[in-house]
Amino acid sequence: MNEQFPIIGGILVILDFVIKITALFIVPRDRKPTAAMAWLLAIFLIPFVGIILFLIIGNSKLPKKRRERQEELNRIIAERAEDLDLVGDRSTWPDWFASLTRQNQQLGALPAVGGNTATLIGEYTASVDAMADEIDTATRFVNVEFYIASFDATTKGFFGAMERAVRRGVRVRLLMDFIASRNVTGHDETRTELDRIGVEWSYMLPVRPFKGEYQRPDLRNHRKLLVVDGRVGYMGSQNLIDRTYNAPKNLKRGLKWQELVTRVTGPIVPAINGVFLSDWYIETGELLGEEAHLRAADVPPDRSPAALDCQVVPSGPGYDEENNLRQFLTLVTSAQRKVIITSPYFVPDEAMMYAITSACKRGLDVQLFVSEIGDQGSVWHAQRSYYEPLLKAGVQIWLYPAPFILHSKHLSIDEEVAVIGSSNMDIRSFALNAEVTLLVRGRPFVEQMREVEQGYRDAGRRLTLEEWKKEPASSTFLDGVARLTSALQ
Repeated sequence: MNEQFPIIGGILVILDFVIKITALFIVPRDRKPTAAMAWLLAIFLIPFVGIILFLIIGNSKLPKKRRERQEELNRIIAERAEDLDLVGDRSTWPDWFASLTRQNQQLGALPAVGGNTATLIGEYTASVDAMADEIDTATRFVNVEFYIASFDATTKGFFGAMERAVRRGVRVRLLMDFIASRNVTGHDETRTELDRIGVEWSYMLPVRPFKGEYQRPDLRNHRKLLVVDGRVGYMGSQNLIDRTYNAPKNLKRGLKWQELVTRVTGPIVPAINGVFLSDWYIETGELLGEEAHLRAADVPPDRSPAALDCQVVPSGPGYDEENNLRQFLTLVTSAQRKVIITSPYFVPDEAMMYAITSACKRGLDVQLFVSEIGDQGSVWHAQRSYYEPLLKAGVQIWLYPAPFILHSKHLSIDEEVAVIGSSNMDIRSFALNAEVTLLVRGRPFVEQMREVEQGYRDAGRRLTLEEWKKEPASSTFLDGVARLTSALQ
């Protein structure tokens, strides 16, 4: 027995060496240097655990069949949009904005269109009620897509509106993320209610290996949108659930989510619907026809001076590029006076950090709105690790007060351009989550957003570098470790 120990030990040493050498060849391939270094560090420090983790979550690509369906849909959208020009007057656009819309269309297939309106809704129950009221006006179809959908006291009216629509003969379809929605309290009741009222529904990105459905389990569809008849759309940060998420840990801490949603009308709505139609096809294999969409050319545009130019930008592991990251980088580097970022989970990559701090060096007013407290420990600590370099560069960091989690996700630059949607300013949203954002050019919309941002300032407080330097060493240590692990993608 004792003679076997040296043999086993020798085998483990050789295996450890083989794992590390093999990792040096495989891990850096088609991966960002920061992510590669994080994986190599994990594999070299804990080789057997590290390699198992890498095999489970080291591939950020979706299965081939899903990618092929996304590519097929992109071709269809590109062909339909080839001769579509619904922008009123491009001569008023800055050169950089025209370039940005071309980049977004090349990556996400959807063109910019004019003649739109958009209204912001910042009150949690008001947005749910507004969406329910909109469903009550449906005559053709209702398409619903949320990262988390739950039947509870807050969303009961929304479900009731869907039920009434079905009874009127309206086709109601709903998509929800498999893991996120199944993990919330009362999910069985939600499925039962959807079946009872006759909604056609499907999970997004299901992880069911025994049914042949599997991809990296932390690749999620994080989108939130609603489209009614192809004429009205809703997008933003809010999930279809109570603002506490009905989670015992949240209820114990008294946590409440603060959101921002936009109601949109005009020719851009069919583009929002196009994101739903794409996800429906990818998940169900059903390519919906005329009964489930409306052409942009058939939607009456707003011809008032306040009309907005808009573009929908989908992103995620189904695309070859990080569409939303490229959009954010272009916006920050193109800003001339002001950059204001709101993100509940702020874990930027190196390029985004350089863009933000360089904006400060150029003399711009750069502000970041985040929550004073966090709901996810590792992400919270990773986010905090960026505070000191941001403060030193001159970024104003505003902390939204407890017990609220500022979950809104938007970016505005200068006086005329803004983005709102489901994407956080973090590595996960850049590379691992399916997201959707709305790019808007128009002073009336940005003025609305400025009012929202002022509300954040009035409610919260500004973090100073002097205050931050008093943080205990133990917290700083945890921040640094979380920052390293955040790069594992």
